Amino acid sequence: MKNVIIIGAGLGGLSAACRLAKAGFSVSVLEKNEAVGGKVNFVESDGYQFDTGASLLTMRHVLEDLFEFCGKRLEDYLEIVPLEPICRYFWTDGAQFDASQNIEKTEREIEKLEPRDVSGFRKYLADSKQKYEIAERTFLAKNLNDLPKLLTPKYLPDLLKISTLKTLDKHNAAYFKSAKLQQLFNRFATYNGSSPFETPATFALIPFVEFGLGAWYVRGGMYEIPRALERLATELGVKIFTGSEVEKIVVENKTAVGVQVDGETMGADFVISNADAVETYRNLLPVKKFQNREPSCSGFVLLLGTRKKFPQLAHHNIFFSDDYKAEFDAIFKQKIPAPAPTVYICATSRTDESQAPENHENLFVLVNAPYTNDKTDWEKEKLNYRDLIIKKLEEFGLEGLNDSIDFEQIITPADFETKYRANRGSIYGISSNGIFSAFLRVPNRSREIENLYFAGGATHPGGGIPLVLLSGKMAAELVEERRGERRKG
Repeated sequence: MKNVIIIGAGLGGLSAACRLAKAGFSVSVLEKNEAVGGKVNFVESDGYQFDTGASLLTMRHVLEDLFEFCGKRLEDYLEIVPLEPICRYFWTDGAQFDASQNIEKTEREIEKLEPRDVSGFRKYLADSKQKYEIAERTFLAKNLNDLPKLLTPKYLPDLLKISTLKTLDKHNAAYFKSAKLQQLFNRFATYNGSSPFETPATFALIPFVEFGLGAWYVRGGMYEIPRALERLATELGVKIFTGSEVEKIVVENKTAVGVQVDGETMGADFVISNADAVETYRNLLPVKKFQNREPSCSGFVLLLGTRKKFPQLAHHNIFFSDDYKAEFDAIFKQKIPAPAPTVYICATSRTDESQAPENHENLFVLVNAPYTNDKTDWEKEKLNYRDLIIKKLEEFGLEGLNDSIDFEQIITPADFETKYRANRGSIYGISSNGIFSAFLRVPNRSREIENLYFAGGATHPGGGIPLVLLSGKMAAELVEERRGERRKG
């Protein structure tokens, strides 16, 4: 039986572990932290529960496919509920918008902002659907090592349809007259940690993922996903070791032959790194590659337990800044915290009463932030930035927010970098800024070192729960493919 060691028990690593164990491999997962999940993690205190990573499940079918592959039913492990509305948007002039999976409801909301944009939305969603369907049968179905297979006459018409020199911002402006709706659809660039003013319009496929395929919450909190994958992996015979930090990947004759932990070598036929792929090359390998890839943005997070409820909130909420362009210029060009940021709040207690004490609220507050650099000392700046965000939310109508807080924790980009070994504190791995960004991610199979594979947000096909799960699937398939080649040899 071939032996696989997986570095990191994030969703990509757990996805690969389950698939490989089901395929007959002996699989061990080494996680440096004390719990699985990677950046999909949680904090629990004083009756409050907070997810500290992903707060939304999309492309549910990717998760269903993983459990089905392993001979299990997703419903036996997780209770997944649709969200209505998907998200509530707020602007400083008092305007409000509820995005719904019910397209007619969404169109009525659009009509309130700009009646002429209803027809634009229909055309936009049709284009978004086409982009998604093309991506699903090309980039989401093929690993980056199979790029030559994509650049063939069979796929050329598809690739030409979704390739573009336009930015997402320019694309959205062509469909919507309302500046508010342009800003709303620009926001989808942040789903992969990028700027709508730099990321290509190819990523206009993301709105269809939400409006067309659905937006979901996992009852008990999003951390139930890694818990379920840990349970599934264990049932399949995977050995998971927490508190086990890999010091290096052992390479002999340009072949990965194991890992080093506490000075001891653990041998393996195959190694999969679910640690940040850029950090893996920087710290665990003799080969230094991908060091010039732009990280995605990071995040500044407040976990707030409040003694009162805020009835204007939905499950997901966005409080927009007045100047989106200036905000992203600050984050990606000046590389400083935005002075007037857009603020996201996830209040899972709106859907799940178990997440906060009765008549209390659990608020996960996130602001996009630059990846770590020498311009910001977060230890010195975090309290001032916290006060700025609280003040902005109170100005938006969350009156008495500051005085109602009875639990609080701050998570900075420096914390993401330290705890998760995320490259420069990035949340989504590598940014998707630039027209060639999709081709610049770390491939799922190393091109320099035999028997070394990668999964996670910095690898193909990208960040976010479904894409990270797919990266694990691609890594597992490549390992199986290599095993088959050896048998033939």
